[in-house]
Amino acid sequence: MGTPGDIGSFTVWDYLVFALMLVISAAIGIYYAFAGGGQKTSKDFLMGGRSMTGVPVALSLTASFMSAVTVLGTPAEVYRFGAMFSIFAISYGITVLLSSEIYLPVFYRLGITSTYEYLELRFNKFVRLFGTILFIIQMILYTGIVIYAPALALNQVTGFDLWGAVVATGVVCTFYCTMGGLKAVVWTDVFQVGIMVAGFSSVIIRAVVVRGGIEPILNDSYYGGRLNFWDFNPNPLQRHSFWTILIGGTFTWTGIYGVNQSQVQRYISCKSLFHAKMSLYINLLGLWAILTCAVLSGLAMYSIYKDCDPFTANFVSAPDQLMPYLALDILRDYPGLPGLFVACAYSGTLSTVSSSINALAAVTVEDLIKPYFKSLSETKLSWISKGTSLLYGAVCIAMAGVASLMGGLLQAALSIFGMVGGPLLGLFTLGILFPFANSTGAIVGLLSGFTISLWVGIGSQIYPPLPIRTLPKPFSIDGCNFTISNFTTIMPSLTTLLADEPISRPALADNWYSMSYLYFSTIGTIVAVIVGVIVSLLTGGLKQNINRDCLLTSKDFAYLKSLFPCFKNEEDEKIDVLSNKYIGTDLYIDHGTDNPTFNHLEMNHTEKKDTANGIHL
Repeated sequence: MGTPGDIGSFTVWDYLVFALMLVISAAIGIYYAFAGGGQKTSKDFLMGGRSMTGVPVALSLTASFMSAVTVLGTPAEVYRFGAMFSIFAISYGITVLLSSEIYLPVFYRLGITSTYEYLELRFNKFVRLFGTILFIIQMILYTGIVIYAPALALNQVTGFDLWGAVVATGVVCTFYCTMGGLKAVVWTDVFQVGIMVAGFSSVIIRAVVVRGGIEPILNDSYYGGRLNFWDFNPNPLQRHSFWTILIGGTFTWTGIYGVNQSQVQRYISCKSLFHAKMSLYINLLGLWAILTCAVLSGLAMYSIYKDCDPFTANFVSAPDQLMPYLALDILRDYPGLPGLFVACAYSGTLSTVSSSINALAAVTVEDLIKPYFKSLSETKLSWISKGTSLLYGAVCIAMAGVASLMGGLLQAALSIFGMVGGPLLGLFTLGILFPFANSTGAIVGLLSGFTISLWVGIGSQIYPPLPIRTLPKPFSIDGCNFTISNFTTIMPSLTTLLADEPISRPALADNWYSMSYLYFSTIGTIVAVIVGVIVSLLTGGLKQNINRDCLLTSKDFAYLKSLFPCFKNEEDEKIDVLSNKYIGTDLYIDHGTDNPTFNHLEMNHTEKKDTANGIHL
């Protein structure tokens, strides 16, 4: 490790490692473009033929939202604010439980490709169209940020060409999405999760060697106040506390895992409900592994830089540059390893962008093209799906250019999911859990939730919370060598968490706008549900007849009765009250799938293959 501020630079070996990652990703796309006869139908392209198994889908789910924002942002977050971020491990667990037991059974039973198809089956076409448009806007904005932000951070520290990296990742990503469809996306995600773990591991192992073991790292972190796991302050204005991460984090991530097309499309592509649920639970292990790596990297970074903070000393110009700075600093004597870390960051980008492009293509074809052009053949739809993938790839690269003009990127990215994802989660929750919710209540609830979360979200961007709300930890620069020329370039930050206090702040700025960004999603969801329920009751919701397959029913929990006999009673032997269907113990056995077309017993259904439970697929 060199003098503080004097770090290594990229070598030919580093560029080769990075290029190899891109080439392997592209090769997977080429393989799945032709494997098994290629992508003949839109179902093959968008859903992998509904033949995926649990483990690869689980790793794909992990990769999809563990983007470069996680690789670069989370270690910097832990370095600056402490290890409280690890409480997200609990949020992830609750999120997976809610997603697999409440949302997944309904989506899987209906055999849908786009989650927004559900909104038409449950409400009407207008609700479906409105939800689709909101999703498309949300994902294009987010994807642009995800492509641009890491390229900028890595460019500033390593000299890695900025627009070359943006265009290369965008083009490779679009290429394998367009060529190989969902199967290519899932299997490249599996490969990229491996690269992400390898990149993190190289930094952690080298840091442990530099510090002489894990014990000095934990000691330094403890005495530096970084092991601050338990802060039970209930104040919703505090940026991170146990409660904001547990409650706000659960709502934010349930909006992603429960109803976001990028994730739902993956687990309903599994060949059975059992595999779909298994993919979510195995994915939880992946989330915990990546989170552990990120937190350990942040603590190791603090141990190494506790006497010379590169950010305070102006060796880097933004917090998101800290992780690549550390990687170049401690891995400088090992050609190829800094390249592995950069490949790790870009693997996060590729996996997120490919998921977004595939999901955007699915939603566009299923919600905006098929309903209005019913005469299109499956072959034409397959080509249209590939064309939309290509188009969205180009749009996302263009959005990266727009993102270059924006600041505050990490919180902006998470805030986008909170502001849009929260109300959408409320909309789907209304449909699945409240039988009396109608289309009027759904639209008014969604608009109300969206308005409120947009209000607080935009207000918090204009008037950032004061440092007293963010609780930054102290840093030292006593051990720095200031003879090295410092970075002077100022750039937009992934984590603009501290801001100078504006001269005049309205009263709302220090209470309503200072609310933790994790609560944006919570507010949007709760407002959408409460308003939706009230409006539905006032507009005759109790009188409507609805398709019971669109609701969560006691049948969805029948497997619990086979696992735990204590849940059984005599009524269960006769009738399912919610779905009004006869259930004899000999006649109804739930093996985990309600949809015979995708039964994991691999039954060969040749007739009526385009329908399931009377619903056209």
